[in-house]
Amino acid sequence: MLLDKNKLEEKDFKNTYTEILNQADTWLDVYSLYEERKGDIDKFLEKLGKDTKVIFTGAGTSEYVGNVAVDYLKTHGDFNFESVATTDLVSSPYLHFQKDQKTLLVSFARSGNSPESLAAVKLGQQLVDDFYNLPITCAKDGELAKGLYDDPNSYVFLEPEITNDKGFAMTNSFSSMLLATLLIFDSKSENKKEIVEKLSKLGKEIYARIDELEDLVNFDFNRVVYLGSGPLGKLTKEARLKILELTAGEVATIWDSSMGFRHGPKSFIDENTLLVSFVSSNAYTRLYDLDVLDEVYNDGIAKKLIGIANSNLDRDYELIFESDDLNDAYLSIVYIVIAQIFALVTSLRVGNRPDNPSRSNTVNRVVKGVTIHEYK
Repeated sequence: MLLDKNKLEEKDFKNTYTEILNQADTWLDVYSLYEERKGDIDKFLEKLGKDTKVIFTGAGTSEYVGNVAVDYLKTHGDFNFESVATTDLVSSPYLHFQKDQKTLLVSFARSGNSPESLAAVKLGQQLVDDFYNLPITCAKDGELAKGLYDDPNSYVFLEPEITNDKGFAMTNSFSSMLLATLLIFDSKSENKKEIVEKLSKLGKEIYARIDELEDLVNFDFNRVVYLGSGPLGKLTKEARLKILELTAGEVATIWDSSMGFRHGPKSFIDENTLLVSFVSSNAYTRLYDLDVLDEVYNDGIAKKLIGIANSNLDRDYELIFESDDLNDAYLSIVYIVIAQIFALVTSLRVGNRPDNPSRSNTVNRVVKGVTIHEYK
């Protein structure tokens, strides 16, 4: 077995492995923190007004938190939501910050020390008359949190300390920040405690089936496609990034929506390709996910297909984790754990060191080498 606990140190994957397996318990801790702070959070949000533009932001994995949540919250939240990468906010602030538009910037950050995260806050303060911040971060001593603790127009939501992943790739930090976002801004769901308990239960079921998951992807492939629709479609960016990061690019990866895949990206598939689809829990959307999976299956052009779903697909390629009453935005929190395990197994299979995967040491846990230019 590649995921041999006795080789955590030897193969340099102790941090990544334990952080992936900590998530189910961490989500319960995130909910407890949310309940504890809910009164203060609600007071902070109430003073904004429903005409406020809320920008979810981050870079890389942190950006994808907002990408997954934004469409769901447009119909389940009280504000005008957007998701914009810090890299776009900093390079083109004039496209996203309007002087007379009240704006709340929700910054996602594991360390809180990325130059783009700090610059995005400063640009918002510089360009918007009525500007607020709600960072969701995993590091109490990070520059992002420290710079906003005493700001009257800010509320800092600190994640449990355990979410500040020590491994190279963000795992627990991603799922926990996504959960916190949905808890804070989902104004329609009244059974949040029950939702989180179901998520935790599902997470532990995934851990119990980790040998099965390893067997599914412990074979020789060098290309991976992730597909999905809606929030799960946005999750594909993070899923493919995990394999790209942990294999240091040795396994090529792409992502797309289920319907968009036919429009050119399908050309990526060859006989050494693994295709993984996050199948929607919505009965209508699921039809489109299955259409493209069936098409590729019948084409016989990929080495293996895996369809991850919360109910039976009646297909040879199904991977089922049954759950009731969980929509795709919340299911993203558990489905990413499966993708993280796939990435970890693949990294070990190609002989990489998951906790320190950059063989050239030119890609870092916290981005370096960024020049922030003064905006006038």
